[in-house]
Amino acid sequence: MNMNTVARRVLRWIWGPNREGIVLTVLVVLALVMSAISPAFFTVSTLFSLLRSSIVPMIYALGVLLVIISGGIDVSFAAIASFASYATIVFQLGRGINIGLFGSFAMALTIGALLGLLNGYLISRFKLPTLIVTLGTQGIFQGFLLAYIGSRYIAQLPDGMASASTANIVSVETSTGVALLHSMIIPAIILAIAIALVLSRTMFGRAIYAIGGDTESAHRAGINVKRTQIWVYVIAGTLAATAGMVYMILGRSANPQELVGHELDIIAAVVLGGASIFGGRGSVRGTILGVLLVQLINNSLILIGVPSAWQRAAVGLLLVAGVGIQALAAKRGTRLLRSKNAHADHSNAAPQAVEG
Repeated sequence: MNMNTVARRVLRWIWGPNREGIVLTVLVVLALVMSAISPAFFTVSTLFSLLRSSIVPMIYALGVLLVIISGGIDVSFAAIASFASYATIVFQLGRGINIGLFGSFAMALTIGALLGLLNGYLISRFKLPTLIVTLGTQGIFQGFLLAYIGSRYIAQLPDGMASASTANIVSVETSTGVALLHSMIIPAIILAIAIALVLSRTMFGRAIYAIGGDTESAHRAGINVKRTQIWVYVIAGTLAATAGMVYMILGRSANPQELVGHELDIIAAVVLGGASIFGGRGSVRGTILGVLLVQLINNSLILIGVPSAWQRAAVGLLLVAGVGIQALAAKRGTRLLRSKNAHADHSNAAPQAVEG
């Protein structure tokens, strides 16, 4: 393999449909800049802190990725996470029982799947706009949770979950103390690999891309659009519930109002990772890079003392920039396609004119 071939492949990866190379480049440059500004940034403790802060957004983003690829927008995932995890905790504490860590996850994931099923049914059955449906169900889920299940802060988790709160897989001695990497990063990695395999190796994954690209064409190709949409939202609800449980475990407490309000960060991360807001495109690799970029920006702004209001503004600007770039790329692609079609029509018309 010569250097020209390698260069072409690198450029194709950087400027490919998902733009993952661009996100990676920005991520590396930002890390180097922060290291120059603050030497304390480039340490094991900072790395572990970045990874820990990325666990919950990563699991959220995997579900949002599936929805966006299918051509939808989901803003109810945080409300589902809050409902499923908090209800699971209240159920155990209220009845004085302990169903263990796996039992807790099983209960929360079942609740998340049912709430996701409601989203998917409303969207596929009545063909309603996904943003409007999930915006409505977000309010319903959160309102029902606070009104009928509880709104109080819970400082002590059930024993099965509490034992997982202190479980770490890596411990490194540093000059400032001990850097710990929490065990909850393992389910996040497993889920990322599973979703990547589903999207790239299964007919279900291809169906998601096809629906996002063109629903009518997917239907004519024999894809069961309604069933696929329902399953997308069921999986998204299950992933949201998983993220909610992981969040409660990492925080060692339960608050039903903490999870809602960070939806913008997740959607921005998925879009920055190359997923098209118009559907039909996206990858797990790009989503991981997008999540890391957003978390790195937030952590960097905190480190240099930027107020939290400006952090929200920065993420909003990134989202607008990401969508703007996609819109320009789509417009450019449409122009190129029209130009090629016009050239082909002209080429086909020329011989006919000679024969006449």
